[in-house]
Amino acid sequence: MNLFCKLSVATLLCSALSLQTSVVNAQENSLNAIQKQWAHVNYQLEDDAQLDAYKALIKDTEAFKAAQPNNADALIWYGIVQSSYAGAKGGLGALKHAENAKDAFEQALKMNPNALSGSAYTSLGTLFHKVPGWPIGFGDDDKAGELLQKALELNPQGIDPNYFYGEYLYDERKYKQAKLYLERAKQAPARPMRPVADEFRHHEIDMLMAKVDKKLNKKKR
Repeated sequence: MNLFCKLSVATLLCSALSLQTSVVNAQENSLNAIQKQWAHVNYQLEDDAQLDAYKALIKDTEAFKAAQPNNADALIWYGIVQSSYAGAKGGLGALKHAENAKDAFEQALKMNPNALSGSAYTSLGTLFHKVPGWPIGFGDDDKAGELLQKALELNPQGIDPNYFYGEYLYDERKYKQAKLYLERAKQAPARPMRPVADEFRHHEIDMLMAKVDKKLNKKKR
């Protein structure tokens, strides 16, 4: 191979690597923007303003998902926004959004179960726990417990899997176990790119911990 060919190949390789890096950076920027907007909408807005903002965010996540059809992260966040909107909306009209979220999480698990440290397991498990069971919805507490435990296997120190499993155990009246996981959630490493979500999640942990302690103290009497 002559010098010209060698230089041409090297240039092509550098260009390909540069393009790949640019694509990855664009994906990360889009994901970070969605995460930040979700935290704002979920924690800092209320009533109609929140519902309207969720509708706009659903469109953003749909576009992100369409642009990244093989990206499990995009599917997970599409599902998170759909499920969050369902929770805010409430009523029977929310069920179709819960179904959309379920489908997205299940697709993400087939594509890459380890994506975002197993977040699809956490989100799908929480969804099975929150949605009403048959004949109204697809809720299933046994399935929820299995999925949340799987999430903890993949991310044992994470704030979300520990919090949501603690919440699940509280609802199952397993208060001592719930406290253990809530304490782990409280000690979870901070997420530098998600300060607002972390701040409000810690508020939720504290509120649920107070309810757990109240139940445990009541049992001692």
